Amino acid sequence: MKIGFTYDLRSDYLKRGYSMEQTAEFDKESTIEGIEQAIEKAGHTVERIGNAIDLMQALLDGKKWDMVFNIAEGLYGEGRESLVPALLDTYKIPYVFSGPVTLGISLNKAFAKQLVKSKGVNTPAFHVVSQQSDIEEIVLEYPLFAKPISEGTGKGISSRSLIASKEELENTCHYILNKFNQPVLVEEFLPGREFTVGVIGSGDAAYVPGAMEIIYLQGTKQIYTYDNKENYEDRIEYEAVGGELLEECKKVALKSWRALNCYDGGRVDVKIDRFGKMSFIEVNPLAGLNPTTSDLPILCQLNGMDFQHLIEEILKSAIKRHFDQ
Repeated sequence: MKIGFTYDLRSDYLKRGYSMEQTAEFDKESTIEGIEQAIEKAGHTVERIGNAIDLMQALLDGKKWDMVFNIAEGLYGEGRESLVPALLDTYKIPYVFSGPVTLGISLNKAFAKQLVKSKGVNTPAFHVVSQQSDIEEIVLEYPLFAKPISEGTGKGISSRSLIASKEELENTCHYILNKFNQPVLVEEFLPGREFTVGVIGSGDAAYVPGAMEIIYLQGTKQIYTYDNKENYEDRIEYEAVGGELLEECKKVALKSWRALNCYDGGRVDVKIDRFGKMSFIEVNPLAGLNPTTSDLPILCQLNGMDFQHLIEEILKSAIKRHFDQ
């Protein structure tokens, strides 16, 4: 099978003057090479396409592929992750991972929470602050946690995200509203243990290959911030989860994954609330896939699934979804 490959290469954007934080969700060359080699080892040929603009030009030039492996995140707007799959849908070209509606909803953390909550999944009480005056409407129990509504890779999450007073809430919301030019998701803080859960497959065929606990080393702020993610080797340990805890992680992850109609592979982040109950944080249907540094490959490796097997399982899900009907 001839598989096109869409992605955002971080170095391309850094050369154009974007910052490390602005490009946090984009990929290193080692990620592109790792995925490319795994797809080829699975018996397919790969043609690198690049980002959404590169894809547009290739489509206008009449290029076609049997399927596209898409990890392009996009740069601007709440629909940035939806652009590539929407273009591919227009040309009726099959692709790996979720469709434009799912990616758009999942990127907006409040929309995702509303849908997941409607399916009976536990998630912390929350409020959306679109302007500073919205703070007056908040009736939540402190401490609170605040982050941009549509960012990933810990962007906008820092020590100021954990909030103990209205004054801190006002300051943090003002900062996020102005820096990221988007609403703020404010939710009741979850004080318990934190996990990220891998999901492979779609619908009833979706399954959890494993989960891992995020453990902060001594001296590290107990928040999965952008800075902690970028420097995880010195600040965080990851441990595979088993037993009853794993079953709780699976239940929340799979119900959330199916509620949002996610496809082929990704991650669901969960944490224990103040009542000891597993709670949904967010879903990542375009999870990072660096073979050695991304959460999904790490948690799969900890649970006995190597990177090659992970990519093959993702491809198998997409091929079955598009061609075995």
